[in-house]
Amino acid sequence: MRITSHLEPASKATPSPSRQFSLKNFARELLETLLITGLLFLSINLFTSRIRVEGSSMEPTLKHGEFVVVNRLAYRWKDLQRGDIVVFYYPLDPERRFIKRVIGLPGDTVEMRDGQVWVNGRPLQESYIRKGGLEDGVWRVEEGHIFVLGDNRANSSDSRAWGLLAARDVIGRAVLIYWPPDQLAFLPPFGQPATASEGATP
Repeated sequence: MRITSHLEPASKATPSPSRQFSLKNFARELLETLLITGLLFLSINLFTSRIRVEGSSMEPTLKHGEFVVVNRLAYRWKDLQRGDIVVFYYPLDPERRFIKRVIGLPGDTVEMRDGQVWVNGRPLQESYIRKGGLEDGVWRVEEGHIFVLGDNRANSSDSRAWGLLAARDVIGRAVLIYWPPDQLAFLPPFGQPATASEGATP
């Protein structure tokens, strides 16, 4: 006599309540992380921009190929300051962005003579420039405008060539060199170089 056994099929395993709970937690935490990351990304792009320095017009402060973070809100609650490094839409081609240093503010008289920049009759003390390349001239800065120069005066297309820059065309202030990593550095504001009222140095 042959004996056969009839076994009932094994029931399908169901996840334990604790496993279901952990999966829900993981999904929720993942969603929260993605939302926070997205908000941070949007905030960073809303409040800042990044540009690549092209050319040598800002040497020795900024070199060709460096990447710079620009604070787009720098002038939302404060005025432009003499000595700031700013990024702006190039007046002759608004599709391009330039980076220069603010030298003259509304109402200022900027003069160049004897290889020196003068503002309101006082010589600027500029430790950040590459010497040379200045030709004599006088500019009076109108309201709503600024006068900008590159730090490499001998090789810079700036207000000497194409005139005053409308303040509305300023995108923001350059605040940080972030690439290449070995050049990581903040770009501090130089404040108010020598003026007729202050006579301060940067």
